[in-house]
Amino acid sequence: MSATTTPNHHPVVIVGGGQAGLSVSWYLGRAGVDHLVVESKTPTHAWADSRWDNFTLVTPNWHCRLPGYAYDGPDPDGFMTRDEVVDWLAGWLDTFTPPVREHTTVTNLRQTGDAGLALTLNSADGIETITCDQVVIATGGYPLPVIPSYASSLDPAVSQIHSEQYFNADQLPDGAVLVVGSGQSGAQIAEDLHLAGRRVHLAIGNAPRVARFYRGRDCMTWLADMGLYDTPTQEYPGGRAAQEKTNHYVTGRDGGRDVDLRQFAAEGMSLYGALADGKDAQLRFAPTLTASLDKADSVYNSICADIDRYIEAHDIDAPPASRYEPVWEPQSDPTDLDLHAAGITSIVWAIGFRPDYRWIEASAFDGAGRPMQTRGVTQVPGLSFVGLPWMHTWGSGRFLGIDRDARHVADSVVATLGETRLRLAAGQ
Repeated sequence: MSATTTPNHHPVVIVGGGQAGLSVSWYLGRAGVDHLVVESKTPTHAWADSRWDNFTLVTPNWHCRLPGYAYDGPDPDGFMTRDEVVDWLAGWLDTFTPPVREHTTVTNLRQTGDAGLALTLNSADGIETITCDQVVIATGGYPLPVIPSYASSLDPAVSQIHSEQYFNADQLPDGAVLVVGSGQSGAQIAEDLHLAGRRVHLAIGNAPRVARFYRGRDCMTWLADMGLYDTPTQEYPGGRAAQEKTNHYVTGRDGGRDVDLRQFAAEGMSLYGALADGKDAQLRFAPTLTASLDKADSVYNSICADIDRYIEAHDIDAPPASRYEPVWEPQSDPTDLDLHAAGITSIVWAIGFRPDYRWIEASAFDGAGRPMQTRGVTQVPGLSFVGLPWMHTWGSGRFLGIDRDARHVADSVVATLGETRLRLAAGQ
């Protein structure tokens, strides 16, 4: 094992050139560590390639912090649009020069006999193998879009896309649209279609909701002050069950506002419970609509109550407390839908993504295929991760937590490389 760079060996390889991987690169560069970033497309491409046209951040702009760089624009409490985020990231990339190899895919990662790691790369130049002492996986927590198995048995005349393929209402055929999923993407895409004048049907799951603004401030600013984004995962209220929940739906569009599915229904959107299965033009839903709406509102009010207690405990002068009261109630829980009878010509699947680490040959994953790690570091020598949701705190995977997580992973990598060099110098 070598701790120096050769044409086919690098002390550190970072797989993934998004903001998390490049943040580790920033710290390694500052530490003088030779390394290589391998990116399948171009740095931070997902922001331009996988967000719809009217996308905005759901976290305030002041959350946007990366190594050596933070949002310093005129609207810290606002919400950058997709294009503004792309420009902001481009500004960050102008501040340093990461050693990125673009348009190159890592198809295999394995341990070698001398305690190093080998990566198989595939690019326009062909297939090759490189080795390294340390590798940091920064490919994102859930890269594979989820589409249910029964989707292929639905009428092919109905167009189907995943949420990552959605950009605007005009790309879909004329007619009504069914959006499946009420997490952040599903709720906001349903809103986007609704505002564009499309007839929308929405199948909702168990995603909770949160107020955009409460008692004079953005709720996420209150939560940051309360320390929720800094609480280590093992200390977070609710434990693993809380970490498995879908993120709260809310929007930063038009300056930020609540996403109120009941209000959408009052305006003509059709709501259903969780989609259970389907064949041809017939869909079946679980009778969960009423319970799901009630649960989401309960979480909304619970968060507001937590903020109330924080305000009281710290004697903060703020506008009076309030609670959300439903503006619409379902008359029943619908369980069936005929796509043709409802005029639905397209479906947007917004039921999330799943992990895919099949290309990594290492015993670093649990039964669900998720990395077993502590603040990004695994028990497999030389293997680390960054950019995972809940990797260290609720802030992990968000702009607010990336800098801290990347610094910790980079420090661990640098320390391990130092130990390796000492062993080599001692002839061990």
